[in-house]
Parts: sequence; structure tokens; C-alpha cells
Amino acid sequence: REKGDEAVFALTSKFDHCEITTDTLKVTKEEIEEAYAQAGSDFVDVMQKSAENIRLFHEKQLRSSWFDPRPDGTILGMKMLPIATAGVYVPGGKAAYPSSVLMNVIPAKVAGVERIIMLTPPGADGKVNPGTLAAANIAGVDEIYKAGGAQAIAAMAFGTESIPKVDKITGPGNIFVALAKKACFGYVSIDSIAGPSEILVIADETANPRYVAADLLSQAEHDELASAILITTSESTAAKVSEEIDGFLSSLSRSDTIRKSLDNYGYILIADSLDSAIDTANEIASEHLEILTKDPYSVMTKIRNAGAIFLGEYSSEPLGDYFAGPNHVLPTNGTAKFFSPLNVDDFMKKTSIIAYSREALEKVHKDIELFAEREGLTAHANSIKVRFE
Repeated sequence: REKGDEAVFALTSKFDHCEITTDTLKVTKEEIEEAYAQAGSDFVDVMQKSAENIRLFHEKQLRSSWFDPRPDGTILGMKMLPIATAGVYVPGGKAAYPSSVLMNVIPAKVAGVERIIMLTPPGADGKVNPGTLAAANIAGVDEIYKAGGAQAIAAMAFGTESIPKVDKITGPGNIFVALAKKACFGYVSIDSIAGPSEILVIADETANPRYVAADLLSQAEHDELASAILITTSESTAAKVSEEIDGFLSSLSRSDTIRKSLDNYGYILIADSLDSAIDTANEIASEHLEILTKDPYSVMTKIRNAGAIFLGEYSSEPLGDYFAGPNHVLPTNGTAKFFSPLNVDDFMKKTSIIAYSREALEKVHKDIELFAEREGLTAHANSIKVRFE
């Protein structure tokens, strides 16, 4: 906030071991073209398909301004407008996720945000992950700057000589990024303080244990703090899933991370009834909830708390992470009880509209004056009263 670009450059040097200047801070068209070539045409094609699915899903969420005129001259309404500038943070290095670029940028684009900027850390060579750059271009990012960590969040929250101040910051990051977002909340809007990834599977005796095991491990590989929980009404299913997990662990590349995750936050819970399993799932309020039961749609109607629900054995969680279209930025740590997935409304702001005619106000002016006087706000009452002297 005090030193602007100077602070961004110094911290980028310290933490990312990269010397950035005013001239090299912003990603160029040439760098984006190079990224497309490095990402490869097959991957670019898949990202374009995914982007189209995400766009079509989020277009269903768009709402128009509305006005309610009444015969007595009253007009009430809500004016819906996109925020002017959105900032998206994208992690770099080993945690480069082009899918998160699509999920954070496209809802803002659909909402009609005029200016979308993206900040992502450079490698020591001054370059940005090519998949991240290609995804940003596909999604419609207007400007990309090479800065990461807490300093990137501060740059977007307060603005620097080179990086514009934004109205809202979204996007994942490590603990430093999360705490920087928390510290800047109020100067700028944020999406959420995201916790580690979570999956909960409700399964009965009809579930395929191999599928269940594979799906639980798909989230456990994210992080040693990730949570993977199975709630089942079948002891046989529980035992078989446990066996399948052991089999998968011998071959998966991130097995060390998965083992730590399962040791810390992995559970297989046996419920004495499906209703008991559902009650437990609603209490946990998991980020991702898979329902692998004989009638998953019936179970779904009883679920109150989940970030995203996946129904049936061919709707595994990575489908939502990458391709189906619903947003993968979801509430964690039980916050699905009161938070929603990232959506178009997150990039909209609403303004109330109030217009009364003299006739309409005359009918109610004494009521308003009484209310104001009971609150001891006589100037409020007078503001209405003077119109009928």
C-alpha cells in the first residue's frame, strides 16, 4: 500500500527469485503466443471445450434488472450491474491449475465485467506456466501481471503504479495468499477463505467399491490436509473399498501425500441406515458430495448442505473439476451450510430503486413519521412531514 511497484518487485525477488521490472511485469502478446505452442494443440482444444461448457452453465445464472410499477405511482426495483474490475489470482509452479483460471474468469466474463486482470507468480526464469497463460487467453482475461503470493493480493487490493486496483479478488492460493485475502477484505471484496479440498461419498451395497476408492483418492492427492470420507450402509462395501484403496496406493504417483491425507482426515464410517448417512453428510457439509446408491436422486432431495453433488457412478468428482460446467470453486470447512459455489452473482452488484408519487407517499406518510419518532430520529420524520405541510 505504501511502496506500490517497488514492494512488488522486491518481494518477487525475495520469494520467487525473479527480477521483475516495470518493463517485464506485464505479460506480452508474444508470451501468450509462445504459451499456446508450449501447451500443445490437444490441451488447448480440451480447454476450449471446457470453457464453452462453463460459459453455457453460467449463462443460465444471469439475472436482469427488474422494476415493479404500481397504479398509485410507486415504482420499486433492483438495478443489476457487473462490478467494473475483477482480479483473479492463480498459483504458479507445481500448483499451476489452468482449470481454476477458467472457473474464476468465465463467470466474471458472463456477468459483463469490463476489465479482468490476472496475477500469477513467475518462475525464476521470468516466465509463467504456459497452460495458465493459454487458459487466461481462452477465458478472456484482459491483462496478466507477473506477481504472486501475499504481495499480489495487496497489489490488487490497493493498486500500484502498474497494477490496477480491483473491486473483487477471486482465486486459490497457499496459506499466505489466503491470509492476505482475509487481511484485505473490506478494502476489496473476496470470494472466500478456502480451506483444503474435501470429498464425501455416500454409498450403499450397490456401489462399485473400485469406483468409490478411486474417487476418494482423487481428492486426497491434493494436500496432506485434504479430507476423504466414505459413509456407507454396507460393511461389505466398507471392507472392499479399504482393500481397493490399498491396491491403488501401490501405483499412484502422489501416494505419499495421499497416505498422509488419509491418516489425518480419511474415514470410512458405517451408518445403520441411509437416513443416518444423510444426516451425517448434512452435518459435515462437504465441498464435494458423491451419491453412489441404488436411487441417488431420492437421496439428493434430502441433502441440504454440500458445495457440489455428483449423482451416480459415472459422475465422478473430477468431471466437475475440469469439464462439466458448474464451478469448481466451492465452499469448504462446513461453510456449504451458508456459502454457495462461485457464480455470476459474485461479480454483480445490486442497487435498489425507489420512486413514490405524492399520492403514494400521502397514504403512508404518518406511518413513516411515527416509526422515525419512535426511534428518536426527528429529522427523519421531518423529511417526510415537510412534504405535507
